[in-house]
Amino acid sequence: MRILLLGEYSNVHATLAEGLRTLGHTVTVVSNGDFWKNYPRDIDVSRKEGRWGGVKLMLKIASLLPRLSGFDIVQLINPMFFELRAERLFPLYHYLRKHNKKVVLGAFGMDYYWVHENITRMPLRYSDFNIGRTLRTDPDATVYINDWTDTAKGRLNQEIAKDCDAIVAGLYEYWATYHPVFPAKTTFIPFPIIPKTYEEPTPFTPPLKLFIGISKKRSVYKGTDIMLRAAQDVAALYPGNVRLTIAEGLPFNAYVKAMNEADVILDQLYSYTPAMNALEAMSRGIVVVGGGEPENYEILHESELRPIINVEPTYDSVYQQLEHLVLHPEMIPSLKKQSIEYIRRHHDYFKVAAAYDSLYKSLFL
Repeated sequence: MRILLLGEYSNVHATLAEGLRTLGHTVTVVSNGDFWKNYPRDIDVSRKEGRWGGVKLMLKIASLLPRLSGFDIVQLINPMFFELRAERLFPLYHYLRKHNKKVVLGAFGMDYYWVHENITRMPLRYSDFNIGRTLRTDPDATVYINDWTDTAKGRLNQEIAKDCDAIVAGLYEYWATYHPVFPAKTTFIPFPIIPKTYEEPTPFTPPLKLFIGISKKRSVYKGTDIMLRAAQDVAALYPGNVRLTIAEGLPFNAYVKAMNEADVILDQLYSYTPAMNALEAMSRGIVVVGGGEPENYEILHESELRPIINVEPTYDSVYQQLEHLVLHPEMIPSLKKQSIEYIRRHHDYFKVAAAYDSLYKSLFL
């Protein structure tokens, strides 16, 4: 098949493309590289800065349209698949729909259903927008609520979701928000990761090396601010036993180089599941402190491995789990091995690509 993967989130499409190509498909990745992360792509559609950036991007996309036609599958990373206003994406979506055979929408991150379901039906005990039945009111959360509800972006998402041939959720959380609304067309397929070549993780030697990546614009929204404070306090209490590394605004390759030195990574306080950043760390035998709720293992049918240090969305929970690791370093080798095995079982890019291959072929039956 000829497959167009349009847009990028944290290397999902670039990695999926490699897996699909090993299965014999012809794959084209068109994206902006996920902004500063600069992931690989076949055609770059990043938006230049300045008042004319949107105009220049529109002109570039217009010139590309013939090359975005004639595909068997077009998969959108998100309803906002180009760096343009939603109003400009409606006609572009209609063009893609008309000039290609099947369209798949990715439920991989921020969109209307992720926002709307979590502030209305609330299928999760906690999320980026609710803690129990209480909505988060901090500006970092409300800005996304205002951005996606009763807006052109929200309407675009709703139109694409209703019109497309299939919806793929990459995490349990996204499946929980999409599947009740679109049960016939929503499929869960784990995110793809390329397993690393070594068989055993790097042996653990004290001090316990903690790592946290900071995105200034999303720190409060993702709970990184709380996790950082807990990590700093544990490091201060056990200065000889803990070393904390903080990475901020690094391109992917530099980020990975810094992360590789860690034993433990802290990632996404309000998540049920490890996302791409955490999964990439696990593939390297790095232990994740973050989302590892029972639903995560259940949707994967995983009954043995428990590599993730699950935390509740509170400072105390993060602090207690980190302190427990510091006081019980004998846990680290086993968790490292389980992390590598977890990726091989559930996120190997070849296995994930095979699941996509089955989904794509089913759309033509």
